[in-house]
Amino acid sequence: MKHKAGFVAVIGKPNSGKSTLINKLTGNILSIVTPKAQTTRHRILSILNKPEYQIIFTDTPGILKPAYKLHETMMQEVKNSYQGADVLFYVTDIKDNSPDLFLTENEIKLNIPIFILLNKVDLSSQPEVEEKRNEWLSKKVATDVFPISAIEGFNLEKIIQLILEHLPESEPFYPKEELSDKPEKFFAGEFIREQIFLQYGEEIPYCTEVQIISFKENETIIHIEAEIMVERESQKGIIIGKKGEKLKNVLTRARMNIEEFFAKKVFLQARVKTEPGWRGNERKLKEFGYGRG
Repeated sequence: MKHKAGFVAVIGKPNSGKSTLINKLTGNILSIVTPKAQTTRHRILSILNKPEYQIIFTDTPGILKPAYKLHETMMQEVKNSYQGADVLFYVTDIKDNSPDLFLTENEIKLNIPIFILLNKVDLSSQPEVEEKRNEWLSKKVATDVFPISAIEGFNLEKIIQLILEHLPESEPFYPKEELSDKPEKFFAGEFIREQIFLQYGEEIPYCTEVQIISFKENETIIHIEAEIMVERESQKGIIIGKKGEKLKNVLTRARMNIEEFFAKKVFLQARVKTEPGWRGNERKLKEFGYGRG
């Protein structure tokens, strides 16, 4: 059997479960997942390596109507993900009946297989699943429609087989030991941002960005220094909390996840800075790593 390799773009609306799906398919927790929408901001490659194939999944921000320059950059990441892909998966929550930008803006016109994945079918009855599947099939926007449950693992083996049917014969694009194209410090920053999404209210996570200023590793420990950016001075106080307790809790939980990820002890420290209007500042967005693919 000849080796296969290729790219699978995975897109969908916020909270569709696409990041959970990729984490499950690859067995690697590279994309942070929280109950809040728009957790994913960057395009992240997650690589599944087997002796006979290499599948490169591209996780992307959830599709939305841009309200900031940040959102515009995120949506460009989505477009970049399916240009050059071999297969496109559009993941949708089976219970979600809100207007769909995938259809209404008619942005995707590609000569590659497009599959709709009806996620979270464990929360629906079989008649509901069949009705939703037939509804999508009638729209004639996809090659086929498959019910799945990312959280329960339902139909995921079938998804891998489906991908392999459409991947070209090719040598691996990345060394077989690599799990992603992102540097290690990127994931450290994501674990900090994950805790901000989990531990603060609706406004704060969306006004916050994390930069890793220093990432120094030796045989026994990783020393990480981070900056947490907010847009207003009042948000800085909320992040830090009374006597610094809120920030301390964020860093403690993030450090534990980083240690598990790297299988090594971590020393983590961070300071909070105010960067007014960073979400609309193109120069700042580039500085924070947006728009680099």
